[in-house]
Amino acid sequence: MQIFGFNKTTLLDFPEHVACTVFTGGCNFRCPFCQNGDLVLHGGSLPVLDEEEVFGVLRKRKGILTGVCVTGGEPTLQRDLDVFLSRVKELGYLVKLDSNGYRPEVLQSLCERGLVDYFAMDIKSSPENYARTAGVKELDMGLIRESVDFIRSCGLDYEFRTTVVRELHSSGDFLSIGEWLKGCKAYFLQSYVESEGVICKEFSSYSKEELEEFVMLLKPYIDNVSLRGVD
Repeated sequence: MQIFGFNKTTLLDFPEHVACTVFTGGCNFRCPFCQNGDLVLHGGSLPVLDEEEVFGVLRKRKGILTGVCVTGGEPTLQRDLDVFLSRVKELGYLVKLDSNGYRPEVLQSLCERGLVDYFAMDIKSSPENYARTAGVKELDMGLIRESVDFIRSCGLDYEFRTTVVRELHSSGDFLSIGEWLKGCKAYFLQSYVESEGVICKEFSSYSKEELEEFVMLLKPYIDNVSLRGVD
């Protein structure tokens, strides 16, 4: 598997676990607010880390680390993702997989083979504005809906989350998302933060108070909805 980044210890990426995070390259979306622009756009030109470096850390830190988070980019584009996850599971670690949900067949296969313990799926926007927010002109919303439905029914722990951008999201979007995800286990709103890695540096964030108003709009639909990483 092509690994372009490796965070050896995190308390944030895998809920209730001390984990490490592996970053893959490439993506089938072009979200203009994406923080990992180099991984999405220029993965082919970035240095690739040796998988054995990751497994060396996992072997040394057994008993300290309990989970591995695989993120991107979009991990489901990796042809040998299943092989990598199989090796992780053989070492006794739990696996959290971050995904945009555009390859539901991969999510289903990994789940059936017992290679994932926790799914985290990005919800880019309301179905009406999904393509614009994902930066894809011709987007098959049916694939996104299939992934959402599968994750909700597969029996694993999961979360949905949305990075909220002032220029791309409105209260109407969150009312629509609330109806769509009604009754889901967990949904988090994350504030957009500009950084050097952002694909397009023309966006801004909502205030904490404004984000809390979106949370209140969602509460009638989703009990466990909250802000994440917002001071």
